[in-house]
Amino acid sequence: MNVLDVLQERGFIDQTTHQQELRDCLDQENVTCYIGFDPTAASLHVGSLLPIMSLAHMQQQGHRPIALIGGGTGMVGDPSGKKLSHFLDFAEDKALLLNNVDWLAELKYIPFLRDIGRHFSVNRMIRAESYKIRLDSEEGLTFIEFNYMVLQAYDFLELFKNYDCKIQMGGSDQWGNIVAGVELIRRVQQGVAFGITFPLITTSSGEKMGKTAKGAVWLDAEQTSPYDYYQYWINTDDRDVSRFLALFTFLPMEEIRQIERLSGADLNGAKAVLAFEATRIAHGSREAVNAYRAAASMFGTRKVPANILPTSTIPRGDSGSDDEAVPSSFLDVETLKAGIPAFKLFHQAGLANSAC
Repeated sequence: MNVLDVLQERGFIDQTTHQQELRDCLDQENVTCYIGFDPTAASLHVGSLLPIMSLAHMQQQGHRPIALIGGGTGMVGDPSGKKLSHFLDFAEDKALLLNNVDWLAELKYIPFLRDIGRHFSVNRMIRAESYKIRLDSEEGLTFIEFNYMVLQAYDFLELFKNYDCKIQMGGSDQWGNIVAGVELIRRVQQGVAFGITFPLITTSSGEKMGKTAKGAVWLDAEQTSPYDYYQYWINTDDRDVSRFLALFTFLPMEEIRQIERLSGADLNGAKAVLAFEATRIAHGSREAVNAYRAAASMFGTRKVPANILPTSTIPRGDSGSDDEAVPSSFLDVETLKAGIPAFKLFHQAGLANSAC
């Protein structure tokens, strides 16, 4: 299949530029594509999964992904790209991890305005959805934010020139910026480039992906344990199971389509597969099995019939037990005998941020 068909079938695509030309390009050659990531967060999180998974599908279909870090000195506390390496193979330049500070830091303002800025229409820029939202807000639009489209377009131009990158992908709110990059490449290099955007993914209840009562669900095991990560996915709304299996696992679509007809215990089994596969991709098979067994020891085993998503490697027999994977706290027995205020107990157990 053309990777465009794969992404379309699994629900990744919102809009594309030059769809037929893009399809032809992907059919005729191995293409380099990129997505930019925000370097200011403490870690990559579940909200980053859709673009990460799209890069993984591109790589699986023979194309080369670039993960571009947006101007930070390190990638969300991980300059090696270790967390992304769970999803992408960086060996032998099969994928690249780059930082746009390498070229943006060298720019001179006046030459940049003369050579790049002249290709941008202010009237067109302020019609972009991302700018219109900011202009209508109380905070307004700062000059730095106004320049973001120009800088992102310049990133695409640099990647096109130096890495033969022909596709930029991103969230639907990035459509105007991506189109600006495609146009800049045409004007400056007389080159052909393309854009793909993803839909905003929310749960069926309308909530933003990756948000819980505890806060964000991180891909970093130090910030969200594999057990908690597993629990996030196994608590998926019934209405979202097949959609999330398509977006956040690599299981075949012909198996995932069968899930829409399930209910009750069988649907709970499908949720266990979703949780297991999502955890396996992000943290590895061993951690996924540990999380599965820990959940079974706490809440009982969710039986997964052999005919439900059969290509999943989720354990289907005796789950065993792995209580050590369950988050827990320990207090000295003498402390308990002497008595401890409830607010201090909550803090020591990690249920409160402060003992004050």
